[in-house]
Amino acid sequence: MDANAQTGIPSATTVGPIRLTVSDLARSRSFYERVLGLEAEERGAGIVSLRAGGTALVELREDASASRIDHGAPGLYHFAVLVPDRRALAVALARAVAARWPLSGASDHLVSEALYLSDPDGIGIEIYRDRPRREWTYQDGQLAMSTLPLDLDDLITEIAANGELEPQAPPGTHMGHIHLQVSDLEAAEEFYSRVLGFEVTVRGYPGALFVSAGGYHHHIGLNTWNSRGARPRDPGGVGLDWFEIVVPGGEELEPIVARVRAANLDIAQSNGGWTTTDPAGNRLLLRPA
Repeated sequence: MDANAQTGIPSATTVGPIRLTVSDLARSRSFYERVLGLEAEERGAGIVSLRAGGTALVELREDASASRIDHGAPGLYHFAVLVPDRRALAVALARAVAARWPLSGASDHLVSEALYLSDPDGIGIEIYRDRPRREWTYQDGQLAMSTLPLDLDDLITEIAANGELEPQAPPGTHMGHIHLQVSDLEAAEEFYSRVLGFEVTVRGYPGALFVSAGGYHHHIGLNTWNSRGARPRDPGGVGLDWFEIVVPGGEELEPIVARVRAANLDIAQSNGGWTTTDPAGNRLLLRPA
C-alpha cells in the first residue's frame, strides 16, 4: 500500500458491541445477568442482546453443536467492560462474590484497575475502571502500563458503608476494549495500525501489542501468548463471531474502507457498515456511529 495514503483512524473511534457463539443460551444469559448485571433482551432467531443502561455490549447466539473454545487458536482473549468509576468496579466484585463466581485474576495496570473472569463457556472477560488520564505516565514516548496485583480488600471498601448491591450494571457502562489472540504480531500490526489507522501505544509486553484511537491506553490488545503461528479457529466453534469498530460518521469511514481495499483485503457492506477480517481470521464490522 502507498505509504502516502496512510492516515490515522478518527480520534473518537471506539469499540462497539460484540457477538459471541455460546453452547447454552439460557445458561449464558443467567450468567451475564447475575454476575455482570447486564439486562437481557431477546432479539429473535435465537439471539439475546445484553445491555447496560440501554447501551448494547454483547449479543449471544446459541449453537448447541458448537465445538468447545480453543484457547490455543486465534480469537478472543477477552472482551473488556468499562465501568464508570471505582465504586462500580467494587460492586462488580461484590456481585461476583455473591454469585459465587470465581475470578481468574485481578490487576492494577497503572492506567486502570481490572477484574478477570470467564463465562460458562470459558470466554474471557475483563471488568475495569480507568484512572483519570492526568494520572497516566509515559516512558520514552510509550504509555506506562504494568500488571501488578490489585488490592481487593482496598477495592471493596468503596462499598463498605453501603451493603446494598445494585443488581444491574450502572449507566455509563460500555465496551472499553477488546483483546485478541493472533497468530502473527507483525501481520496484526500491519492491519490494525497501518491499514485501519490505530496508533500503537504500548510495545512493552513481550508477545503483545496495544493500539488505540485518540490517545486512549488501548482499544484493541493483540497477543501471541497462546496462538503464535496457529491456524484460524473453527468458525463454528464457541467464541467470538465479530466485534464492532465504531467511527464518528460515514465520511470518516470512507478512507478506512479505501485503505482496506488498497491492501487487497476482502471487505463487504453488511449491517449498516463494512465487514472484514484481520490476518488471523478475527471478523470485525466497521460502522459509523
